[in-house]
Amino acid sequence: MGGLEHVGKGLWRSDDAEATVAFGELLGELLEEGDVVILEGDLGAGKTQLAKGVARALGAVGEVTSPTFNLLVSHEGGRLPLHHLDLYRLDPEADVEELGEAGALDVVGEDGASLVEWGGPFADVLAHERLDVTLERAEPEDEEGSEPARLISVSGVGARGAALAGALEERVTR
Repeated sequence: MGGLEHVGKGLWRSDDAEATVAFGELLGELLEEGDVVILEGDLGAGKTQLAKGVARALGAVGEVTSPTFNLLVSHEGGRLPLHHLDLYRLDPEADVEELGEAGALDVVGEDGASLVEWGGPFADVLAHERLDVTLERAEPEDEEGSEPARLISVSGVGARGAALAGALEERVTR
C-alpha cells in the first residue's frame, strides 16, 4: 500500500496524511459493534486523520474533526455508528464524572464503535477489551515545514483487542 509500510509486529510507518487515513480505513473495516479503540499521540500526530479513515470505512455521514470541545461526537449513517471522543482537556483524576455527564460512559463499548483520542489515562474506565493505537512522528519536521512520516503502533488488550490487532496485522501485511 503506497505510503504505508509494515515495519514490525504491530508497527507501521505512514509517510503522509493519506496513508494514515488509509490505515484508518483498514481498521474501520474490521470494527464491530462494541469495539473500542484508544488513540494516543502528541498534538498533530495524526489521530484525527486515522479517525477520518475509520469513519470513511464505516460509511459515517459528515465531516470528522477532533471533538475537543464537545468530548463526544457520534457519526451515524453507516454500517455502524461511530462515537468519536477527545479527552485531551480532561484530568483523569478529577473528570471521570464529566465523562458520565457527556454520555461517554453510556456509548463507549455499546452501540457502534468508539474511537477515543487522548484516552490512555481513562482506558481502564472506558474498556477492558480494546485496541490501543499510538501515533508518533518518525522524525522532526524538515526545514520547509513538510509533514514528517508517522509511526503507528498497535496493541490489543483483552481477547477482542488481541483479535483486532491480529486481524489488522494480517490485513495490512497481505
